[in-house]
Amino acid sequence: GKMAAALAEEAPDNQDYYSLLNVRREASQEELKAAYRRLCMLYHPDKHRDPELKSQAERLFNLVHQAYEVLSDPQTRAIYDIYGRRGLEMEGWEVVERKRTPAEIREEFERLQREREERRLQQRTNPKGTISVGIDATDLFDRYDEEYEDVPGGSFPQIEINKMHISQSIEAPLTATDTAILSGNLSTQNGNGGGSINFALRRVTSAKGWGELEFGAGDLQGPLFGLKIFRNLTPKCFVTTNCALQFSSRGIRPGLTMVLARHLDKNTMGYLQWRWGIQSAMNTSIVRDTKTSHFTVALQLGIPHSFMMVSYQHKFQDEDQTRVKGSLKAGFFGTIVEYGAERKISRHSVLGATVSVGVPQGVSLKIKLNRASQTYFFPVHLTDQLLPSAVFYATVGPLVMYFAMHRLIIKPYLRAQKERELEKQRESTASDILQKKQEAEAAVRLMQESVRRIIEAEEARMGLIVVNAWYGKFVNDNSRKNEKVKVIDVTVPLQCLVKDSKLILTESSKAGLPGFYDPCVGEEKSLKVLYQFRGVLHQVMSADNEALRIPKQ
Repeated sequence: GKMAAALAEEAPDNQDYYSLLNVRREASQEELKAAYRRLCMLYHPDKHRDPELKSQAERLFNLVHQAYEVLSDPQTRAIYDIYGRRGLEMEGWEVVERKRTPAEIREEFERLQREREERRLQQRTNPKGTISVGIDATDLFDRYDEEYEDVPGGSFPQIEINKMHISQSIEAPLTATDTAILSGNLSTQNGNGGGSINFALRRVTSAKGWGELEFGAGDLQGPLFGLKIFRNLTPKCFVTTNCALQFSSRGIRPGLTMVLARHLDKNTMGYLQWRWGIQSAMNTSIVRDTKTSHFTVALQLGIPHSFMMVSYQHKFQDEDQTRVKGSLKAGFFGTIVEYGAERKISRHSVLGATVSVGVPQGVSLKIKLNRASQTYFFPVHLTDQLLPSAVFYATVGPLVMYFAMHRLIIKPYLRAQKERELEKQRESTASDILQKKQEAEAAVRLMQESVRRIIEAEEARMGLIVVNAWYGKFVNDNSRKNEKVKVIDVTVPLQCLVKDSKLILTESSKAGLPGFYDPCVGEEKSLKVLYQFRGVLHQVMSADNEALRIPKQ
């Protein structure tokens, strides 16, 4: 008895009590009681004479009893639902739990979670950065003009970096409502440039708005003082006001920007912007963002730039989050057509490329890499003219490079990384799996007698007989034929769950069912059952967390 109880205490942390009893998470007391009685009859130590079977039955009987004890008491069930097994072993609950309802226990948990979130907030600096490197590659295409022919040493095209920009910002939460932001930037163009540093203090004044004070200074311009205010006017409408005073050797230059925004429907925003002072302008835009597309139309009247812009982005619903986009911008500066695509290349990285064709701007290729909160931007200026060859190479070149890189570097790297993670997971759970496997094998041995009786009863009434059942990872399509099939035979434990010619499994992982264990940790699993019902053979395949009912209704 004591030995078995101690073993039950050592049950793995990830033991799912709901799965063990094969009940729903919302199961009533009656459902719990029925499932418990059934397993007690199966595992009761007194039903087994063999000493080894008897000790295994004791262990499993204790585990089932422990699961029932926890789930039949509303307080311990609430703790288990939130914290799992570890929550039940925490000190202090024995004082608290009897006096609290499940709702109060959940509130207590949420309070502790909020405190943890606040501590995490204190440690978070939310760094953001941008590095932009402008490359002049016009020599690749424009050198074929006649005037280049007489230039000495013109045999190799010259590609050079002509501008750079670096910016970085970090945030420091001071209190729950106050945040300090420090940012800096440096820019150079053809060897000339400068930088600035800014400090801002943001305060959330209420659920409806916030205000921000900004101080800045740089080597090209004098001090800057700014005030930014955000306010929700109605649930569908907000306004942002930004006032700035820029001090310089030529005097004080004031600036004012106001933005009024309104939700036109669930996915559409309308913006009105008015800018006075430095580069005065009026701008109106409509932005529609849905699950599969992003559409923007904008019109601006201003000094020195007036333009009209339309852009569309299509979002594919694939795991790489592929997006293709195109835009047209026409104004006093000329006309620009842009098209491009972006794609996720790893968990935290997105790679994108855009081709820009304009009059009089020429042809450019812009490559962008987003890595977490860092952005790396490489605009490559190819030619000042509209050359079809430049457009062709700017479009085809990045595509060829991407597919070669994806096939030869990214895919093998991600595959190796996934393998390493799975290996790590397998190593850390190896002893746990071994214990689960032994437990499952013991449970199958204890089920033999019951299964024999169930099969006899089912055969007599031409009912439900499980001919064969497998659980684990199945490989069906040819593209994955190099992967190994990892399955275990679960014919006996499934037959044991048959009652009145019915087999019902709930929506939790099948690995926790009596007689089951996880043969391939971290991988996608299914249950495949070949069964006979009313004398006819049927086959069914079910995903791991899917509820299953045999025979099908």
